[in-house]
Formats: sequence, structure tokens, C-alpha cells
Amino acid sequence: MEVHHVTEDAETFTCNAFLTVGEDGTATLVDAGAWDGVVDEIRSHVDDVESVVMTHQHGDHVERLEAVVDAFDPDVYAYDDHPTRTDAIEDGDTVTIGDEAFDVVYTPGHADDHVSFVSESSLFSGDVVVHDDGAFDYGSFGRTDMAGQSRERLIESIEDLLERMPEDVEHMYAGHGGVFHGDVRDVVATALERAEKREPKYPDE
Repeated sequence: MEVHHVTEDAETFTCNAFLTVGEDGTATLVDAGAWDGVVDEIRSHVDDVESVVMTHQHGDHVERLEAVVDAFDPDVYAYDDHPTRTDAIEDGDTVTIGDEAFDVVYTPGHADDHVSFVSESSLFSGDVVVHDDGAFDYGSFGRTDMAGQSRERLIESIEDLLERMPEDVEHMYAGHGGVFHGDVRDVVATALERAEKREPKYPDE
């Protein structure tokens, strides 16, 4: 499975959006981002997108979803309702991303509708856990200081993710920060340790 970071060149604030292409050419987009150029960037890699899977519906992840749907008419998988959603997903479901089967893990705390996707080799973690950001390198977690967010629930979600993640996951594609290849479980465990300290992630929290 090839994975293309299709918002990497964005100069405006956006999440990381990832285009996955299986060996059979099947293309899946994980999150749509908020960059106006995302449709053109997708078209530089593939002619069609069969499906979009959403980690959650914060604006930086969903702003360009309708544009992607208008361009490619994909199936849209999301936990919460959305005007473009064609398929509801729940904890324990299985979705195909590229040509791999991924388990859906409900991981709220940063967002009530947050889900992560984990396979035998890869993790699409959205914002629940990231490799690096402005607060920490090698193991950070989504902010929980805004209305409707919960550090306690986020901690539970990271624990659930670790419990359900296979030992040999070696590719991590998060909603922000860099892509990571290596011991993903160790990155997630490090994020959990930091979250459990319950200290503010950012000094102004």
C-alpha cells in the first residue's frame, strides 16, 4: 500500500490528509483537510477515489470533504452524521483503507466522534496521538483544553488503542506532525505517559 501525504505542501492550517493506494489501484483518503489544493494534489496521484474515512469532524479535518465528494463521488465513512456520509462506522467495525483491513477503535477525548484505524502494520491515529507537534517530540497527544474535550477520556482512549494494537505496527500516520516508521507502540505508550501526568500540554492552557 502506498501512502501519499496530500496536504504536505499546504501553506494554510490543515490536518494531515493521507491518500492510500492499494496494489490493485484502489484509493482511499483518510481525512480531507482544509487546504484548497487537496483535490488537485489527489488528482496528481490517482484518477478516482473510492472511499474517504474520517477520524473526526473538526474543521481542519473536514473542511474540504464536500469538495472531495464533488470531485470523486466516493463512499464516506464517519462515526457521526455528516451531509456527505454514506456509511456509519462504530467501534469494532472493519474498514478497508487502500487494500488493507483496519479495525475501527473509538478514541474520544479530543473529539466526541474520534476514531482511529489500526491494521497489522499501520495506524491512522487522527489527533488522539501524534508523533511530534509543538509541545512534544516522539509521543504527543491531542489537546483537551477546549469545550467538550476531556483529558480523562483521552487517556482511556489511548489505553484502548494500545490494548487493541498489534505488536508489530510500524507505520503511524497522525493528523498532525510527521509520519513515523518504527516502533509505533512505543510512541503511543510515551504519549500515554505524558497524558497521564495531567499537566497542561501548552503553557497557555
